[in-house]
Amino acid sequence: MKLFSRIRAERPKRTRSVRFKLLAIALLPTLVILPLLLGVMMVRWNSKFDALLTSKVSGDLTIAHQYFAHILENTGEQIAALGQSVAFRNVLNDGDPGTVGGLLAQRQQAMGLDFLYLVEGRDKAGDWPVIASAFAGNSSTSVDIFSNTDLAAISPDLAARARLDLIETPNAVPTARDAETRGMVVHSASPVELPSGRTAALVGGILLNQNLGFIDTINDLVYRQSSLPEGSQGTATLFLDDVRVSTNVRLFADRRALGTRVSGIVRKTVLEDGKVWLDRAFVVNDWYISAYEPIKDSYGKRVGMLYVGFLETPFARTKYESLLILIGAFLFVAALSVPIFLRWARGIFKPLERMANTIGQVESGDLSARTNLTQIQDEISLVADHLDDLLDQVQERDKRLRAWNDELNARVDERTSELREANRALEETTKQLIMSEKLAAIGEITAGVAHEINNPVAVLQGNLDVLRDLLGDHTRLADTEFRLIDEQVNRINLIVTKLLQFAKPEEYAGYVERHSVGEVIEDCMPLVAHLLSRAEIDVIREHKSNRLVLMNRTELQQVLVNLMVNALHAMPDRGTLTLIDEDADRNGRPGILMTVRDTGIGMEPDILNRIFDPFYTTKRREGTGLGLSITKTLIDRQGGTLAVESEPGKGTIFTIWLPEAD
Repeated sequence: MKLFSRIRAERPKRTRSVRFKLLAIALLPTLVILPLLLGVMMVRWNSKFDALLTSKVSGDLTIAHQYFAHILENTGEQIAALGQSVAFRNVLNDGDPGTVGGLLAQRQQAMGLDFLYLVEGRDKAGDWPVIASAFAGNSSTSVDIFSNTDLAAISPDLAARARLDLIETPNAVPTARDAETRGMVVHSASPVELPSGRTAALVGGILLNQNLGFIDTINDLVYRQSSLPEGSQGTATLFLDDVRVSTNVRLFADRRALGTRVSGIVRKTVLEDGKVWLDRAFVVNDWYISAYEPIKDSYGKRVGMLYVGFLETPFARTKYESLLILIGAFLFVAALSVPIFLRWARGIFKPLERMANTIGQVESGDLSARTNLTQIQDEISLVADHLDDLLDQVQERDKRLRAWNDELNARVDERTSELREANRALEETTKQLIMSEKLAAIGEITAGVAHEINNPVAVLQGNLDVLRDLLGDHTRLADTEFRLIDEQVNRINLIVTKLLQFAKPEEYAGYVERHSVGEVIEDCMPLVAHLLSRAEIDVIREHKSNRLVLMNRTELQQVLVNLMVNALHAMPDRGTLTLIDEDADRNGRPGILMTVRDTGIGMEPDILNRIFDPFYTTKRREGTGLGLSITKTLIDRQGGTLAVESEPGKGTIFTIWLPEAD
């Protein structure tokens, strides 16, 4: 066994079992590498999927942009064609303004324009670059922002149609405005030569605010039926600045989100930075895959945005479903393959585990442990069988060694026990001899001292009485001094009596009688009342005993008062004194247990071991060191026990047990 322990201590500790290593080798491709590959594929597929959505919405924006450009181009071509038409020239040549106005009104309605008029003088053209270009001889079409006053000058209906109340929109930039009154107009002008030879401008346009036919046409072109998955929907919007002035985005089921505003981040990217937005964005109340591009007016300023997008939720749901399908497929494959791998690996690690467990049991002291493999299938099983043979040999040798060791230990224990008993007897005898010598010497000294003190004390007392007789009534002049002398003489007598009681306790035993411990404790309380009154001491009294003790009443009072006084001295300022008496048996013998507990300063262990030694005291000026020694002597003489427990700062507990009176 020592050889095994030494080899075990010298070799490195086994940190991982072979089972886990083999399982790791078998399951690493399935549970680690395959999930990593799937994770990489999912990340790549997710990025490609997002790129595909971005590419689609970019294409949708291209279609919407082409249609919007087509509207501008077609409007310009129609107005230019009207200005060059024979019918228009003939009307101009006639010179009748009413006829010209009627033709323009007819052609305005036919071309789907919101206004169409002829500007004959440059001073009436204003500062529109489109009209200025026409007077310069070039047709021009652009998007311009008309103020509500400009629209009202053309037609009050246009001014009313342009007005939209702004609706508070999440994520939009805060604004103090409550309405959008401007109008976004497709503004086109073409040069016309008047009969007088001067150049005029034929001006026409389309108001895009609340032009739902225009925006629905864009949406139908971009998002044809079945072009999006079920649950998704395509949307298109025209913005004036950041306000939706024409849209098919729904605020509610039956209300379009006209007057709502674009999110702050999109506004900054498109309107302020002039970039195209191709990403997901929050549109009114949901997330959309969105595309925004800025719209510039004839002055080159960014005045609005063109938007197309489709609801993100169905595509996100498709991604999550695909991810769940892949994870489910992986778990299904793992659930089928892992048990097969475990079954194959078990044939390898089972013999190894048995050998490891067997060696562990042997190291723990069980030399009968064996692998007990019934079949030899491979090299590992063969090694396990050889290990069993080796353990048989080790067990046999261990039995012989243990037998020799037990015999030797028995002989050593026998000799050691004899020596220990002899040594204990010698120590006990030595202690008794030393104590006897000390007590004998102390007794002789005490008796001699007491005798020598008694004689002068008696002389003092006698002379004091003679002095009183001689003085007669004059003794009243020195009553205080006589009283002090009497007290000190009595104190000397008391100390001498204690010394004699310690030296010859058998001569001062007095007569014994049966007493109730509870009554004796109550009688002791007045004797310590003067000490209780000096400090804030709470007394807890618990009387539970019914038995009587056989002991001299004065001696029992002396024992209890001595313990109470010591407890009160240990609590100079405040504390709690607990006095308990209760019936208690010791070693099958009935008796009474008295407890004196204080919450005072407690005692150190070195002091606790010496408190019953004669003349040992911690009260240098007040004590004689005989109180606890005499107390223990009195209790021992009655066949009782006196024990003490104390801890510094937590108080002291004295327990007295006395046998019950027969």
